Amino acid sequence: MDNRRSIFADKATRSTGSVHRASDAASPSSPPAIAELPANIPIGLPGGLPAELPADGATANAHHKPPPYSSPSDSSLDPQARSQIPKGPQYYPGLPVLDYRQYSPPMFELSTDTTTITSKANYLSENVKALATLLRTLATVPPKPQVLVQGNRGRKVDFSIKLNLMNLLVANDPHDRLDYLRCVGRDEVALRGGSEPGLKPDFGVDNGLEAWCDRFIKDPTTIKTFTLERVVANLDTNWIEGQVRSLVASTDYKGQVTVQFPVTHAKVVIQNPDKHNKFFTSVASLFSSKSKYEVVKAVWPFASSRNGEHGRRCVVQSEKTWWEEWRDPIKYAVATKRQGWVTNEDKLECIMESKGKGVSLVDWGPEF
Repeated sequence: MDNRRSIFADKATRSTGSVHRASDAASPSSPPAIAELPANIPIGLPGGLPAELPADGATANAHHKPPPYSSPSDSSLDPQARSQIPKGPQYYPGLPVLDYRQYSPPMFELSTDTTTITSKANYLSENVKALATLLRTLATVPPKPQVLVQGNRGRKVDFSIKLNLMNLLVANDPHDRLDYLRCVGRDEVALRGGSEPGLKPDFGVDNGLEAWCDRFIKDPTTIKTFTLERVVANLDTNWIEGQVRSLVASTDYKGQVTVQFPVTHAKVVIQNPDKHNKFFTSVASLFSSKSKYEVVKAVWPFASSRNGEHGRRCVVQSEKTWWEEWRDPIKYAVATKRQGWVTNEDKLECIMESKGKGVSLVDWGPEF
């Protein structure tokens, strides 16, 4: 009982003790100075004063002190909030607005030349709806068309440059896109099952995807494949090639010039899974029949019609406009004997530093 009274007395003594002030000498470890409050003012309650107020010497700087940390004002910086954001396609500034996950979906392998992704997933050879849904989803991203320009004299490659044309297929406004999915028509020769192209069977151009998927899944052939091809339409590659050849000739180049338009990320191949192992399947393929289905295409038009036709509308810009923007970067890359890509950085340097505009004849050195 005496101990309890002693504790209460000690607490009472502390509560009536002196208050530390800013003018008091304080050691480095002293607590912050606290101002005295009148007894009749509620503390820490609505309409009252805060529980602690800075003393007179600290009042002037009180508003300069940052508030206690609670959470970032931007929820995207909060790890917990970020983990709650629904997962979806990620968009990249400066690149076409696409779901880039569709270029490397789960259970697919990309070929070494980056033209084809292939899957042997069981469910794609067993479920018609799953196969048709996947094909429609993978058709929502375009192939990657390119321009490849090379100059060589004998075995010596003087320049080899590439340009990416994929952004010319994707409008900034999704409503302006022209891409569509189509099946082969009745008059088109195609691989419709089996190993030889033909005209039968025919399920129609617009409503045949599910029918073709159903036929593929029910096909009893030991080895069978179903291919979706992404194609570019209405791009005048002949006109672009002519412009490139004239430009290279203006540098007095005497070597052999090749202009090609390769397309990567162009095919999706579904193959029935190996029933035993890859070695057995590869041996069996030499002696058994194969069934190929190449009846579906994702068409990505560069324009609504061919170059020169009345009423033609380009998705992004015409071939002529593109050439006017890239002529100087291409010429500068050729003149400097580039081996690699010509990018927006090259175009920026030509705009800001006039590179490529003063290039005329180039010293190509010894012929061999």
